[in-house]
Amino acid sequence: MKISILKNELNESIGHVSKAISSRTTIPILTGIKFEVSHQGVTLTASDTDISIQSFIPAENDSQTIVKVEQPGSVVLPAKFFVEIIKKLPSKEIHMEVKEGFQTYISSGSTEIQIVGLDPEEFPVLPSIEENETISMPGDLLKNMIKQTAFSISTQETTPILTGILWNLADNEFKFTATDRHRLATRAAHLEGTENIQFANIVIAGKTLNELSKIIPDQNMLVDIVVADNQVLFKIDKVLFYSRILDGIYPDTSRIIPTTYKTELTLDTKKLSESIDRAYLLSREEKTNIVRMQTLENGDVEISSSSSELGKVREELEVIDFKGEPLRISFNSKYMLDVLKVVESEQLVIAFTGMMSPIILRPLDESRSLYVILPYRTTN
Repeated sequence: MKISILKNELNESIGHVSKAISSRTTIPILTGIKFEVSHQGVTLTASDTDISIQSFIPAENDSQTIVKVEQPGSVVLPAKFFVEIIKKLPSKEIHMEVKEGFQTYISSGSTEIQIVGLDPEEFPVLPSIEENETISMPGDLLKNMIKQTAFSISTQETTPILTGILWNLADNEFKFTATDRHRLATRAAHLEGTENIQFANIVIAGKTLNELSKIIPDQNMLVDIVVADNQVLFKIDKVLFYSRILDGIYPDTSRIIPTTYKTELTLDTKKLSESIDRAYLLSREEKTNIVRMQTLENGDVEISSSSSELGKVREELEVIDFKGEPLRISFNSKYMLDVLKVVESEQLVIAFTGMMSPIILRPLDESRSLYVILPYRTTN
């Protein structure tokens, strides 16, 4: 294998695939990035068995030569060192040559590096997926759906299924659900052209989807999604991103969402967020994160928190609309702030059925989003 390649293109491609490399693996070959060079270009692959990412660098793009191929071939190079050294090379062009025993020579400007490579034949083969049914959706919508649900996944590996986001697709409605048993986030989207495609109980690790989100470009590019028996494939421009589907049955969360409410408050999202953020500073010191909210006789709400060492904070917040019974409730302010950070609507409806019933949050301009937080039982 012998090539010359533009540093920027190589760097970008390495940045994509390196997201699939685990620092915890005990299998030496999985600590590397596989290079495959043909006259069409360079293919980079990395895998940690749960996710695999492949990125293709074409030899030419828009009449610009990116890769000059003198000799095709393949090698696996140690990712940790390789990722760092490529960033630091001085010249815009990098020369790579693999010789006997996978000894790899890299030169750029006056810098010369020798790396001991590994046998590419030992690298795991990418999952084989039949692309019978493909969903296409805008990249920014997919990123948004991940952002608006991933914060609610569980971080406890004792229940692996809850570390993922549940996917359901039926009647053109694509829905994400995430819960850690204390809170829940759902986000749905209408997808045209999916009339004949449906699936349920597809659960993908939240960490994986967060990594995928970093690869999706900001410009509104279409992402193709292929769901197979135990794998999901995402196709983004010249990147293929494979993810394992988590084993197990996701719990039925529909039962915890009330359909009727005793109290409904409509509030300004930004003002509510700022108010709870101030109350959180005190509740955080108490290591409970508990903030209290109660309706007042004038129709507004009071938000308060206290710390046995620091004191109390209390403020009144104007209510845009108020329906139903007066209420006093306590909740985890960190959970509430996590929701408010991802809500894009200027106004938010908070609905309750009672002091110890789930708190429902519905962004007013986002009919396809819904959040649930379980309240705290407090003595005062």
